[in-house]
Amino acid sequence: MTSSRGYHHGDLRRALLAAAVEAIDEAGPTALSLRDLARRAGVSHAAPAHHFGDKAGLLTALAAEGFDLLAEALEAADDLLAAGVAYVDFAVRHRAHFEVMFRPELYRADDAELIAARGRSSAALRSGVATLSTDDASADTDRDALAAWSIAHGFATLWLAGALPDRVGADPHDAARTVLRRLFD
Repeated sequence: MTSSRGYHHGDLRRALLAAAVEAIDEAGPTALSLRDLARRAGVSHAAPAHHFGDKAGLLTALAAEGFDLLAEALEAADDLLAAGVAYVDFAVRHRAHFEVMFRPELYRADDAELIAARGRSSAALRSGVATLSTDDASADTDRDALAAWSIAHGFATLWLAGALPDRVGADPHDAARTVLRRLFD
């Protein structure tokens, strides 16, 4: 008797990515297995390989999706401080994506879709840096973007690890805003 179990998904690729987010939230990206994803999505164990090839292919798609989501969050910010807070918010709300995006050993860094998505998020960050008013003709937007990214990423990473002191408070948005605002004082 044959079964069409699981193939009633309107979008199996999306269902597998959602299952990957759930699995990474539970156990981290290195514990992820395609067989577990298939079980979670209610499909045959071969279905994830059909869509992504292997675990690296799935994580590549997840990283690309993450960079696209990050670009959207940064594009919605109206200045650099808002972009920094949006970055931290993204990390908190999309932890699984965040944990994969900056671990190139987990995915195919030369994937065209991933490169394009990473480029969009970088351009959105540089756009936020461009909102800084400066009279300095030697301003270096790329270095300023690297500095802004490093600070926001560091804060987000420390927040997710629970490594910040209690005095920063319990709300990641307020804490990020307070800390990042110090850059402008």
